[in-house]
Amino acid sequence: MTSDQLSSTFAALADPTRRAILVRLAAGQATVNELAEPFDMSLQAISKHLKVLERAGLITRGRDAQWRPCRLETAPLEGASEWIERYKESWRDRFDRLDQEIQKIKRKKEEEEQ
Repeated sequence: MTSDQLSSTFAALADPTRRAILVRLAAGQATVNELAEPFDMSLQAISKHLKVLERAGLITRGRDAQWRPCRLETAPLEGASEWIERYKESWRDRFDRLDQEIQKIKRKKEEEEQ
């Protein structure tokens, strides 16, 4: 995954409305009207959110006669997840070492108090 793709993915995921749209699309494709239903905003506002998701590659829009279904594209999410996982192990190791140092300090302090 390129850095630009990763940036686009995280930028798109930064908005709670867009995340909610993706959650809905995880259940299956939907039209703009169906996606807009649970939100208190205009269709134009929902369309803007969909354009951000589409530019990030997180959704695609099809055409079936008058019906223009949106569907979830998982590849960018998988790429972001892989990126997170790559650093998660490193962060976990650092936190484990920090915890060990904190425990040493606590034990030393307890020994000094006795």
